[in-house]
Amino acid sequence: MSKQTEVKILPVGDCALLVEFGREVNEKLNDRVRALCDAVLAAGYPWLEDVVPAYASLLVSWEAGATDFTAASAAVEHLLAVLSERSSEQKRIWAIPVCYEGEFAPDMADMEQLCGLSAAEIIRLHSGRDYKIYMLGFLPGFAYLGGLDKKIHAPRLQTPRVRIEAGSVGIGGAQTGIYPLASPGGWRLIGKTPLPLYDPDRAEPIFYQAGDFVRFLPISAKAFDHLAADVAAGRWQPQLCDGEVAR
Repeated sequence: MSKQTEVKILPVGDCALLVEFGREVNEKLNDRVRALCDAVLAAGYPWLEDVVPAYASLLVSWEAGATDFTAASAAVEHLLAVLSERSSEQKRIWAIPVCYEGEFAPDMADMEQLCGLSAAEIIRLHSGRDYKIYMLGFLPGFAYLGGLDKKIHAPRLQTPRVRIEAGSVGIGGAQTGIYPLASPGGWRLIGKTPLPLYDPDRAEPIFYQAGDFVRFLPISAKAFDHLAADVAAGRWQPQLCDGEVAR
């Protein structure tokens, strides 16, 4: 079966279409989503309003009256016919320091019981790989990360917290992520980063994007405080990791 026959292009209201590459969550499908997203943006269609990548689909929208589904889907089909994947592209891996200690990890003890692992082993597994950002959503800068080790999958809390502090790192089911803003939430909290993942006053309010990778770097509570002070004083800048994706 060819890539073209696998893909579905569906209308979404009068001013958008959805390109579905499948229903699975995996890196290969997401690479194709990102490749099409880049191709649509590079094409410079005058009718294009926005593109929104997700795990295995891409939403393409236009202003009312600027085009229609027939013309837009034909343009997308043309791009699909010549689409190349991004797998050979150099990857951006963002360093995210995380303290997994004490008050920053209120659900670590529960995670130990649920997974049958020590806190040290949970930390090793959680920080021992690079996570692809499949998409952004829910909150500004909330990155949906793929690749969590199955040994530390854990169900969400039965009763969500009313407030989770910004920077909290959690696990919910087969996913892990960081809360960029204070919000309610039901993920199990195992750590916290002092980094401001979303800052509306920054030139780039969100410094990473879908298709990038995140690497969690364990730090002590003392190092957390030092880094938080650097952030408050304006001495911190987003950092990229050297080397390829850890496997």
